[in-house]
Amino acid sequence: MLKEAPGTFQNVVINPTAPAAGSARPIAAGHWLFTSESVTEGHPDKVCDQISDAVLDEILRLDPLARVACETIVNTGMVLVMGEISTSCYVDIPRIARGILVDIGYNQADYGFDGRNCAVLTAISEQSGDISGGVSTSLEARKGEAGQDAQTGAGDQGMMFGYACDDTPELMPLPLALAHRLCRRLAAVRKSGLLPSLRPDGKAQVTVEYGSAGPVRIHTVVVSTQHDPDYNTAALERDIFREVVLETLPADLVDGDTVVYINPSGKFVLGGPQADSGLSGRKIIVDTYGGMAAHGGGSFSGKDPTKVDRSASYVARYIARHIVAGGYARRCQVQLAYAISVAHPVSVLIDTQGTGTVSEERLTRAVEAVFPLTPDAIIRELELRSTRYRPVAAYGHFGRPDLDLPWERLDRLELLAARLAADSDA
Repeated sequence: MLKEAPGTFQNVVINPTAPAAGSARPIAAGHWLFTSESVTEGHPDKVCDQISDAVLDEILRLDPLARVACETIVNTGMVLVMGEISTSCYVDIPRIARGILVDIGYNQADYGFDGRNCAVLTAISEQSGDISGGVSTSLEARKGEAGQDAQTGAGDQGMMFGYACDDTPELMPLPLALAHRLCRRLAAVRKSGLLPSLRPDGKAQVTVEYGSAGPVRIHTVVVSTQHDPDYNTAALERDIFREVVLETLPADLVDGDTVVYINPSGKFVLGGPQADSGLSGRKIIVDTYGGMAAHGGGSFSGKDPTKVDRSASYVARYIARHIVAGGYARRCQVQLAYAISVAHPVSVLIDTQGTGTVSEERLTRAVEAVFPLTPDAIIRELELRSTRYRPVAAYGHFGRPDLDLPWERLDRLELLAARLAADSDA
């Protein structure tokens, strides 16, 4: 563990002899900095993602073939759940929304938002018949060219990305992995009562210095947390540094020049939906790879798995993870692109970013042969009709060792190796 720096905790600098808070030593020649952020489950946008996915979970539990596109907005004293849902079941959306808010910790009027007493409005219609028909029966099926795994068409056009790298054991970019850990720790110390004066809203940001071999050191950390109005600023900084920062950062990546800011704006009493309206799907970089990889622009939460924004992004991560775990690259980005109602992707691109040990052409051929790429196959192989989505609606959809997520498994390594070996011999 890091040793607590002596002296003031105002804009904490681990090395107290640094010239000024926020100043940092120049990075080495050939090195670069990369920054990612995460937010806690009480952030307004993440509140919305969790409500949307909780509604989806309940509908899929009762009707696994339902079509769901559920979005949520929150503002002071109000939740609006809207979208297009076609299902044979009934779910109590206000009850679900209130349960999520109370579980997160918005259960007191003093916090500016109380899930037990806020207004919950709904504006739900059915999925467009034009879209529904094109998804239920793929273009290939309508032309009589579909196999068993090509009956369902993609729910929309677009490109989806997956990524993996060897920064961490979970094969995720280190800045994002650390930011998620800090935010999860903020929630844990609040909910456990260790730091009961914290409130649900919060953020973390981590800057990592990279060299040619990967992460070198943690350069800067920012932690901002909502808190009770009577929480002394110096005490809060000291407590967050001790119970969150020191308990989260890997000591071997911290040195005397690492800079840590805690609530650098000063007070953070007004937070959550009272301070900032929230909208589902607005934290897509937090949900994925922290900006380290490309993003097609589509959000995940509230969407059933016929929507390739979600399912194809999951299988793209599944593919990239296998390529890095198999030793075929240190970094890998996978792009899949789809046309609405067409089952098969219109393109598959493997980019190992100069780190590959196997050509990208061979990897692409192997991926197309080994991995599920149509909506039917993706949904079946990754168990997407039975997965619970609310747990991934905060702290990331990928690199979650706390959850047994099907798209994080490495169950096709032998198949991938065999296919690459066969292609090598051809």
